[in-house]
Amino acid sequence: MLRDMMFDFACLHISSLWERLLGAIGEAAGNVLGRVIEAVRTVFEGDPETRRKVSFSVAIIALSAKMAKADGVVNDAEVRAFRQIFDFPEEEAKNVARLYNLARQDVAGYEAYAERLAGLCGTGRENCEMLESVVDGLFHIAKADGLIHEREMAFLGRIAEIFRITEDHFETIMARHVHMDGRDPYRVLGVSPSDDFSDIRKRYRLLVAEHHPDKLIARGVPMELHAAANERMAALNAAYAAIERERRVA
Repeated sequence: MLRDMMFDFACLHISSLWERLLGAIGEAAGNVLGRVIEAVRTVFEGDPETRRKVSFSVAIIALSAKMAKADGVVNDAEVRAFRQIFDFPEEEAKNVARLYNLARQDVAGYEAYAERLAGLCGTGRENCEMLESVVDGLFHIAKADGLIHEREMAFLGRIAEIFRITEDHFETIMARHVHMDGRDPYRVLGVSPSDDFSDIRKRYRLLVAEHHPDKLIARGVPMELHAAANERMAALNAAYAAIERERRVA
């Protein structure tokens, strides 16, 4: 469940880190991105692992805020959706809200945040599982108000491009979230209705192996993305079950 997603602020001593980081950013919205990146680089210099975790968290907050702003209006449903994919202790709500509110003032600068996240998956790697989970989370925010606006879809498409998610793979991700005429289980699994069921089963088992939460933990996928991975696994299981029922009837 998305609600189970917890960011481990304690292990990072995040209270003091956030105070130092946000103190370096200031209040004005102008050039927030430049100040955030510079603050992360200098405040956590000499501690690359903490810098990586903080950079990831800041980028997730910023992209979530800018995703909500993509259609021009940030509504309560989108803010609630953000809280579902990025849970945190109440005592840190003020700090998180401050950065979120700065980032959501406009959409400008989101590409640089996305590039920073993409760099955490290694140079040139396509269809990174960690970044796929980020896109899943952003889709969750985009659809929170009942539909996905064309500008939100353009935002998501550009994020996927920066993340080096192929067009075909992006369409498969989208099929888990956008299904005007009912969810297409074949598209969710990335297979065709003309494929033999044995091949579909092999594809399903491969996807389950690739996206199993235990496998993601072994690959170092951050804890705050595991809930998105669980939601994806549920979609894969449901798609396979639907195809299996259909083939049995046939």
